[in-house]
Amino acid sequence: MNLPAHALALPDRSGSIAHARRAWLHGEVQARADAALPPWIARSWQRCLAAGRSPRERVMFEAVPRTAAAAAQERCGDFLGAARPVLERLSRAIAGTHYFALLTDADGVVIEVGALHGQDDRAMRDIARVGVDLSERAVGTTAIGAALAERSPVWLHRGEHFFEDTGVYTCAGAPVFDPAGHCVGMLDLTGVNVVERPELQHLAQHAAQAIQNAWLRSLPCALLLQVNWPGSLAPLDAAADSDGLLCLDADGRVLGANAMARQLLPLPAPGRAEAVQAGDLFAVPPSLLFDAAARHPAPAEVPLWSGLRLHVRAQRRDVQAAPRLRDVQASLIRQAVQDARGNVAEAARALGVSRATIYRRLAAGQHRR
Repeated sequence: MNLPAHALALPDRSGSIAHARRAWLHGEVQARADAALPPWIARSWQRCLAAGRSPRERVMFEAVPRTAAAAAQERCGDFLGAARPVLERLSRAIAGTHYFALLTDADGVVIEVGALHGQDDRAMRDIARVGVDLSERAVGTTAIGAALAERSPVWLHRGEHFFEDTGVYTCAGAPVFDPAGHCVGMLDLTGVNVVERPELQHLAQHAAQAIQNAWLRSLPCALLLQVNWPGSLAPLDAAADSDGLLCLDADGRVLGANAMARQLLPLPAPGRAEAVQAGDLFAVPPSLLFDAAARHPAPAEVPLWSGLRLHVRAQRRDVQAAPRLRDVQASLIRQAVQDARGNVAEAARALGVSRATIYRRLAAGQHRR
């Protein structure tokens, strides 16, 4: 792809990347001292080598079974619901760059693909399809596997991929976290034989944060807190990437938080079972946060138990949220099984779904209870 004369060209990194490949992947140990390689790429290459892989192996870009792909999309329903509007805006933003966007689950399986803007390339079709396995285990070092392993945004150009077959790609990746703080997947921006545009790493991170914020704002909660250091808070209902968001129920219990809130507040690590109350975080009674939402749209300065102070804007929310689609579906399935007097095959025929879907939904319902 030729750049116009007035465009600012980035330094060509092909020579340094080739040098790093010779040093790290082809045994030229004496060259490692001056072979610049980001540490996270070195870690990924070493994992691939430790698994007995060779850079010259063919990459098949295999898809998981259709049932597994459908199950992945179903598990990621809330993720996809928050992500699709963001993905649509993102696809418009990158339409003229020959890059495209996709989402994967936490295992690296593609669950959504953004607009391809008329591109028709075999290398693009290999990866831009729901169900293809793009994990590090399947396709070696990529922005997808690295973002999921490192839990941070990454940028990867051509030969920085482990396999020679994937050396046509240039990609940015950013992990996406759910309201509980677990990594549920990642957002990837990829181009085939394209000019490097490292600024897309920031765009991927920005879009991933927008997905997390949209997901958090969709939670049924009594109070939404927008938090930041004094003087840094964005306007009402326009939380910036740098703002923390925190959802509370009517009793002041924390229902979810975005990544920035987890940096600003002493929230426990994801996976901790104990409930966290607003009173554990802020050195004021939770009732004052609810009162602030009723009286003052302007941010209030609120102390933490550490002695630090944050600006906090509190917004009342409608706790009577509409039922989620999966809950409605589960209710319909339970009713169909009841009407069929427990005959799952008959209920499946009545609903036009497979027996496996009914068993899976019933099991998920039991688990949520």
